[in-house]
Amino acid sequence: MCTQAFGGAAIAAGPAKRKAAPAVVSGVTGALLANVPDGEWLSYGRDHWEQRFSPLTGVNDGNVANLGLAWSADIDSARGQEATPLVHDGVLYVSTAWSMVKAYDATTGKPKWAFDPKVPRETLIRACCDAVNRGVALYGNKLYVATLDGRLVALDKDTGKLVWSRVVVPNQQDYTITGAPRIVKGRIILGSAGAEYKARGYIAAYDPATGKEVWKFHTVPGNPKAGFENKALAAAAKTWAGKWWELGGGGTVWDSITYDPTTNLVLFGTGNAEPWNPNGAGRAGDSLYTSSIVAVNADTGAYVWHFQETPEDRWDFDSAQQITIADVVIDGVKRHVAMHAPKNGHVFLLDAKTGKFISAKAWVPVNWATGVDPATGRVTINPDARYEKTGKPFVSVPGAVGAHSWQPQSYSPKTGLLYIPTNLAAFPYVAAQNWKPTDIGFQTGLNGYATAMPADLKVQQGAKAASTGELVAWDVARQQAAWRVALPAPSNGGVLSTAGNLVFQGTAGGQFVAYTADKGQQLWSFPTQTGVIAAPMTYAIKGEQYVAILVGWGGVWDVATGVLANKGGAARNISRLLVFKLGAKGQLPPAPPSNQMVLDPPPSFGTATQITHGGQLYGRYCNVCHGDAAVAGGLNPDLRHSGVISSADALKLVVLGGQLHQQGMVSFKSALNADDAEAIRAYLVSRANEDKALEAQAAGGAAKGR
Repeated sequence: MCTQAFGGAAIAAGPAKRKAAPAVVSGVTGALLANVPDGEWLSYGRDHWEQRFSPLTGVNDGNVANLGLAWSADIDSARGQEATPLVHDGVLYVSTAWSMVKAYDATTGKPKWAFDPKVPRETLIRACCDAVNRGVALYGNKLYVATLDGRLVALDKDTGKLVWSRVVVPNQQDYTITGAPRIVKGRIILGSAGAEYKARGYIAAYDPATGKEVWKFHTVPGNPKAGFENKALAAAAKTWAGKWWELGGGGTVWDSITYDPTTNLVLFGTGNAEPWNPNGAGRAGDSLYTSSIVAVNADTGAYVWHFQETPEDRWDFDSAQQITIADVVIDGVKRHVAMHAPKNGHVFLLDAKTGKFISAKAWVPVNWATGVDPATGRVTINPDARYEKTGKPFVSVPGAVGAHSWQPQSYSPKTGLLYIPTNLAAFPYVAAQNWKPTDIGFQTGLNGYATAMPADLKVQQGAKAASTGELVAWDVARQQAAWRVALPAPSNGGVLSTAGNLVFQGTAGGQFVAYTADKGQQLWSFPTQTGVIAAPMTYAIKGEQYVAILVGWGGVWDVATGVLANKGGAARNISRLLVFKLGAKGQLPPAPPSNQMVLDPPPSFGTATQITHGGQLYGRYCNVCHGDAAVAGGLNPDLRHSGVISSADALKLVVLGGQLHQQGMVSFKSALNADDAEAIRAYLVSRANEDKALEAQAAGGAAKGR
């Protein structure tokens, strides 16, 4: 629902106009960011409008078959790699997992410098979806990176030496930062993550010389007794109920930030409301400004307009996906629009200046909603989807991973198509009964034990078959798909489009692929040896075009989805930067052999009540890292195989004693006791034995088929 005014009265929000930031005169200037040279890639989405479209044509649909590996670089962090490299003046800059930064000669791959902010590994406990980082920012002679533990760091771009570092999150218990900073009119614009914890969303501008905060806009209202920072938040408070502020409220700005120079607005997407289950905090109403696009004045941070894409969000339907600005001819009229394909499965078009609704249409199957009001754009919610009211399970399509997650989309002005990395994956929701918040772990209010994948071969095979992906080319003007490429698994990489009539995407199955931008015909692929979730980019030096992509499997699909994590078939993490050019003949070293782990658990023990209690605790505190139903992906330890499940004392040392905190496994003693730890162990041993029997059943079936 687009709302520029509440109750018919326009809202004036935020501080008065501030003094402009002093312009830099060397290095990456504001003028350069506004008019990116064809051969460079200077910001996360290449340009302010976040189109991820390159005007380069050196690599095109006629010669891309000759693309080969020019150089590669191994990355020293075995977690999911999500960053887009930047290239300026012949140097390639890239961030990696754990917020580390590397600089290379962009033609040869020779390392120039490396920086490690030394993020404490225990930070992983408050990072919902792996220790990822999506990119850096260049401005003047500095490079800026935001770290997982909540710091904004400035480096000398030529040497990698630290210039300054500042903690910019409200606390280092509930907040992380995974997104790439943006440079807007001489300020650093950044948000944070943490809407599954106790975070209150915001977006802020910082001085690039010092890191000092210049302005901040909160996305959800705070405690009414403390007063509201502006009229926009006072109006938003009317859309909440209960004591939402005690859990922060959510609405974090963890990814999408787009500056539109035409309107002088910063548009950003907000995350889910917290907790997911509204009953967890007595939450009711639309819960503004969660799961919305919000526009603020770039100079002051003052509210201008908002559009809520998912009212009453209880499904983790963030709107934090990339927002793309473009001039598009619709019904014969040129419109300046914001294009958005959020988690909830609809492509939204809004007027970029006013936020006025233009259109919305589902590009994937949707069952949580029954339609969209053609006048207001408000989505009508399926009553069955309000699972906390019905008291029944609800399997939503799309699910919590979203029809489109953080993986960047791309828009080609040449084809008029928006290329969307698409997930086709459901998710089950069951409200936890008598749920109360704790000091550690996810605070979603769901019953993760009730929705865990059962040890049933047919159910698991059906879930795998139903969980797939697509690359969808969406005709923005006609509101329909121009073409689709079916992919075996969800969680494929982001997208790049070029003037050479090409679209590039990496896949969860370990391929880097080029398609024709107009028809979706596959022209080329390269085996990456690992799943790809990051987006590619392209640059040119001395007339020669390169295509680069960071590869390395990880992210939420790996850490949380259990038996579905390896659906793509390339779940090993082999983290590398790959750079291609025409005629190159480079080869990757042979992939290391996979470790085939045999399930050999101790005998099951414990009462049915104890095992159920352990499963409920595992579903609340453990499955976000160690996988649904105790089945891990490729990154984190699979506890069914762990030696600690054979010993009550050993498990307590880890779960309560924090013996492995330096590996990210902190103590849970603030929420669990010794009996709880033993119940979790009983559940893990029980699941391991069930799955061992399941493997034997599957092997027997395979033998019969021969």
